[in-house]
Amino acid sequence: MILVTGASGNIGGELVKRLTDAKVRFRAGYHSKDKADAAKRAGVEAVLIDFTRPATLRPGLEEVQSLFLISGNHPSQTELEINVVHEAKKAGVRHLVKTSVWGAEGAAFSFARIHRPVEKEIEASGIAYTFLRPNGFMQNFVNFLAGTIRAQGAFYLPARQARVSHIDVRDIAGVAARVLVESGHEGKAYDLSGPEALTYDQIAEKLSAVLDRKIVYVDLPDAEFKKSMIGAGAPPAYADAMIDLVHYYIAGQASRVTPAVRQITGKDPIAFDQFAREFARAFR
Repeated sequence: MILVTGASGNIGGELVKRLTDAKVRFRAGYHSKDKADAAKRAGVEAVLIDFTRPATLRPGLEEVQSLFLISGNHPSQTELEINVVHEAKKAGVRHLVKTSVWGAEGAAFSFARIHRPVEKEIEASGIAYTFLRPNGFMQNFVNFLAGTIRAQGAFYLPARQARVSHIDVRDIAGVAARVLVESGHEGKAYDLSGPEALTYDQIAEKLSAVLDRKIVYVDLPDAEFKKSMIGAGAPPAYADAMIDLVHYYIAGQASRVTPAVRQITGKDPIAFDQFAREFARAFR
């Protein structure tokens, strides 16, 4: 039995689809009762879990051999994920697959410093593990930037001429599905990238070609970007973490292209051109 946490998220939702299609027995964990109930109506074995209340994890972990661990951004994310690791050990989980972050091992920026302590806790737990360390998500262009692309034909970041090998979350889910059902991935950490490293100007050009109208990337000073994020409702600490991440990009730390997606899934990772075509409606 596999337990998928974060089953309604970008990656978790795609993983649920893949495990369902593969007819693999799994259980999906949701933080929302409405989402858990909807999943049950769709035929998914769903449970309600709350990382802030470890006792809620125990029914979901019954008979589970493999656990997929992912959580959303939270001020106490590190501690909450460590709660899950402790419960997994108590429940006898044999393999823990954690979605981490690109560069986690170096802990050189804010998000990496959130994830690396969890990785260390897993390493010390005695549970066999696999770490998935994806680069920035292509879907973030839909989730966070589509509004101004639709309304203004522009998106705004303080990224200068940074090159990033963004990855489609569907490829991350594809890797996770294979790692959860195959042996041989224990004790490994996989850096997951898309097939090319692009500047944001190049991404704007690709969006322009797909949407048949001019889309531009506007480079913002850090202070303006932070002000816009806070104005949109983001906590100041999260805005600072995003700027820290972008500085990591500017330093050239996210431009590497890795072969892991193809090595694990047997398929080439999705290119940004394909992503843009398939999600064009979100930008129109």
